Amino acid sequence: MSLPEKKASPRATGWLLAAVLVVELMDLLDSTIVTVAGPSLERSLGTSPAGLQWVIGGYALTLGAGLVLGGRLGDRYGRRPVFLSGLAVFTLASLLCALAPDIGLLIAFRLIQGAAGAMMLPQGLGILRDNLTPRQLTKALAVFGPVLGLGGVFGPVLGGALIDWDLSGLGWRLVFLVNVPVGLAAAALAWRLVPRGDGIRTLRVDVAGAVLVAAASALLVLPLNEGQTSGWPLWTWLSLGAAAIGYAGFALWQRRTVRRGRAPLVTPSLFGKSAFTAGLAAVALFFGGLIGTQLTLTFFLQLGHGFTAGQAGLGNLPVALGTAVGGTISGGLLAAKLGRGVLRAGAVVQLAGTAWLWLSLDDAAGFTFWQIVPGSAVAGIGAGIVIAAVFNTVLGAVDDDEVGSASGVLSAVQSIGGSVGVAVFSTVFFAGALAGQVTESFRDALVVQGIVIALFLLISPLFPRRARPGETTTPESAAPASRTTS
Repeated sequence: MSLPEKKASPRATGWLLAAVLVVELMDLLDSTIVTVAGPSLERSLGTSPAGLQWVIGGYALTLGAGLVLGGRLGDRYGRRPVFLSGLAVFTLASLLCALAPDIGLLIAFRLIQGAAGAMMLPQGLGILRDNLTPRQLTKALAVFGPVLGLGGVFGPVLGGALIDWDLSGLGWRLVFLVNVPVGLAAAALAWRLVPRGDGIRTLRVDVAGAVLVAAASALLVLPLNEGQTSGWPLWTWLSLGAAAIGYAGFALWQRRTVRRGRAPLVTPSLFGKSAFTAGLAAVALFFGGLIGTQLTLTFFLQLGHGFTAGQAGLGNLPVALGTAVGGTISGGLLAAKLGRGVLRAGAVVQLAGTAWLWLSLDDAAGFTFWQIVPGSAVAGIGAGIVIAAVFNTVLGAVDDDEVGSASGVLSAVQSIGGSVGVAVFSTVFFAGALAGQVTESFRDALVVQGIVIALFLLISPLFPRRARPGETTTPESAAPASRTTS
C-alpha cells in the first residue's frame, strides 16, 4: 500500500499534514484538557472520586485497548474510511459528553470517545507514510514533535481557561464542546485531502484477540477505580488476577493464530524478547507515574488551595515546560551517545525533582505557587529526557519486521499505563484528601511516584544498550512520546 513514487506538491503535503495534526491534537487535548475539570465536574454532577477517575482514565483505557485493532482495521479496510469513521464517532461522542446529564452517561460517552480515538489515530501517520516520499515524510515528522509538544503544554491551560470562562454557565462542558467545531473542520479537510486507497481485503482481523486484550484491560482498571470506595472487597482482587490471566491468554492466542497461518494483532515473537517485555513494564510504570502525578498536582492545587481551573492549568506549566527542555536535551545531545544510560539519567533527575517537590511542601500553612516551581521543573526535565528516548530504546530489542507491531503494543501499553496511573494515584490522593489532609495526600502520591521511578531504574539494566538507528524509526514509534508532555 506504500506509494514511494508518489510526490505530493509542497502545498498538498502541508494540507495533508495539517489534517492529520488536527486529529492528533484533538486526542492530545482530550487526554489532558479534562484533568483540570475534576472539581467542576464534582460540583456539577455530584460525582465520587471513583467517577472522576473513570471520566479521566476511561478514555485512556479504551484508547489503549483498541489501538492495535484500529491499526489492523486500517490495513484491512483502507485508512481513509476507518480514519473518517473514527473521526465522525469521536466528534459525536464529544458532543454527547458535553450534553451528558449525569456521571454514568458521561463515563459511557468517554469510553466511546476513546474507542473512536483508537480507530482514527493509527491511520493518521499511516496516511502520511503511504502518500509521501521518504524526504517529505521526514520533514512532516519533524513538525510532529514540536506541535504535539506545545499541545501537551497548553492542554491543561486551555481546559482551565474554558472552565473559568464559563460561557453561558456551561463550565466543564466547554472542554468537550470545543472538539465539535474542530472535529467538523478536520473531517472536511480529511474528506477532501486524504487519498483513497484499497485495504488488504484478504487480511483477516483477529477479533477474538482484540476482545481478549480489551477484556483484560477492563478487568485491570475496574478494581483500581472502584477498590478504594468499595473497601477492596474480594471481587477486586479476583478481577486483578483475571486481568493477568487475560493478558497471558492473549499472548497464547496470538501464537495459536500464527500457527494456523493467520495474521495476528501482535507479532508473537515479541513476547519472547526479555528486553522488550521489560521495556513494556517500564513504559507502563513511567507513563502511569507521570500522568498520575500531574493529575494529583491539579487536585492538590484546586482542592487544597482554592485554585481555579485556569490557575491549576497554569500550575502544570513548570512540569510541561521542563519536559520540553528535557526532551530537547535528550533528543539533540544525549540519546544517541548514552543509549539506555540516558533513561537512567533522566529517571535520576526526575527522582531528584520529585524529592525536591516533596520537601518544598513541608510548610503547608504558608503555601505559595512558587514553592512547587523548582521541583516540578526539575522533575519535568527528567521526564522529558526519558520520553525522548524510551520508545526507540525499547524498540532496539526487536527485529526490523517487528517494529510496526512493537510500536503499536508500546502505544497501547502507554495509554493503559496512564489509565492505571490515574486510578492508583487518585486512590492514594483521595484516601486522605476526603478527610481534609490534602497536602499530606499529595505528598503520599509523590512517595508513590518515587517508588515507581525506583522500579523503573531497577528494570533499566534489562533494556537494549542502544536505541534503534534513526533511519529505522517508524512514524508509529515517534508519535506516542510526543503525546505525553501533558
